[in-house]
Amino acid sequence: MNDSIRFILNGEDVTLTDVRPTETLLDFLRLKRRLTGTKEGCAEGDCGACTVLVGRLADGKLAYESVNACIRFIGSLHATHVVTVEHLAGRDGALHPVQQALVDCHGSQCGFCTPGFVMSLYGLWLAKEKPSRQEIEKALQGNLCRCTGYEPIVKAAEQVSLMRPSTLFDPLERTRSEIVARLWAMQASGTIRIANGEDRLIVPASVRALAEVLSQEPDAIIVAGATDVGLWVTKQMRKLSPVVFISHLSELQSVTEGEDGVTIGAGVSYTKAFEAISKKIPALGRLIDRIGGEQVRNMGTIGGNVANGSPIGDSPPPLIALGAMLTLRSLQGQRRMPLEDFFIAYGKQDRKPGEFVESVFVPYPAAISRFAAYKITKRRDEDITAVLGAFLLTLDEAEMITDIRIAFGGMAATPKRARTVEAELIGKPWTEATIEAARPAFDADYQPLTDWRATAEYRQLTAKNLLTRFYLETVGAPAELKRFEEVA
Repeated sequence: MNDSIRFILNGEDVTLTDVRPTETLLDFLRLKRRLTGTKEGCAEGDCGACTVLVGRLADGKLAYESVNACIRFIGSLHATHVVTVEHLAGRDGALHPVQQALVDCHGSQCGFCTPGFVMSLYGLWLAKEKPSRQEIEKALQGNLCRCTGYEPIVKAAEQVSLMRPSTLFDPLERTRSEIVARLWAMQASGTIRIANGEDRLIVPASVRALAEVLSQEPDAIIVAGATDVGLWVTKQMRKLSPVVFISHLSELQSVTEGEDGVTIGAGVSYTKAFEAISKKIPALGRLIDRIGGEQVRNMGTIGGNVANGSPIGDSPPPLIALGAMLTLRSLQGQRRMPLEDFFIAYGKQDRKPGEFVESVFVPYPAAISRFAAYKITKRRDEDITAVLGAFLLTLDEAEMITDIRIAFGGMAATPKRARTVEAELIGKPWTEATIEAARPAFDADYQPLTDWRATAEYRQLTAKNLLTRFYLETVGAPAELKRFEEVA
């Protein structure tokens, strides 16, 4: 056991013994290290002006990801390498090729957002030899610019991908082996506990240690990606203690693909889950691509989205429709249940004191089944859901509905099945008349609320229309509907 958070900031080893559980990386960089290239724009992981790279050892390799420093807590950084925009220029002051490309292509005007774009493109530059236009746009989903427009920035990314320079131009390649050795040394430590008055943070050394901590601290706040908890601090100014950080636990980051489905550890990020899910369940992969921006997907986890229990969480409705099973763990052992049974009421889940989400098993849809998930938002990318519907349909040879599972988010206090609608459909022919007859049953299943994202009437009508849309797509949608799918 020790009492310090240790990480590498650019090229410097940092050891912190006086850390509040809610201290953000952004505040640390700007206020304590005067690294002001990292900007505060939205303070909620939305604009990307605070983008930095965080590298961590995984399977013996050093991997870097773009993250939002404004909602990333210092307590989650143990044994990582934090890279800011100040680290990119050469020792002689020469710009990094990514920076130079933005200059050459006029990718900056006021410059406020530019460091964030630089870091997102740098992360892409490290990961992809020659990214496609689609991959470039995906990498920039989490960065907003209000004056340049995105075409010059995309052109800069395309330009730099054409001229892979010598590794001498890249600070991370020059020092990678040295960084790996330093991070290995930092990993060799037990559970970290830091107390600062009433504020306490804990970084357990293993999943077993996590179970022991939660048995002693059943009311502790578990933080994985902090994509939601971060806003509790930056927007609601909440004081959180004790906080238990788990993003480093490799035991919670496994993805196991079987014949019938995939088991996803609770600490698996959306980015990592996408790699496995998109191959077997393409519709779910497309949905993951619309969860936040790249930075949010790198930080946010499937397990965290489930454990949070938000009625507008993006992953529970499709997982419920697919029949996902949840595994909880504590010192007493494991407990398994259908995911839909985990959600009891608003802010209340079936999690006993000392338990935590360990994994989610996602069954693959049968070859004869049809699955779809639809996310409705005010803008296509990087927006919070107003309504999210998921459908899993099985027909027999006569096109009769033998089974259908329908789940929605944004329609009730929890993610919820449309059981009345399902009952109206099962045993009926899969026809437009059947769909029309079942639409009124939504009124028995859901009584949505009105908020700033959508009115209750809009939500109810949208849910009914999504059932109709699902039907039209399964029977062969017209070109107009296919085009709509790309923007909805």
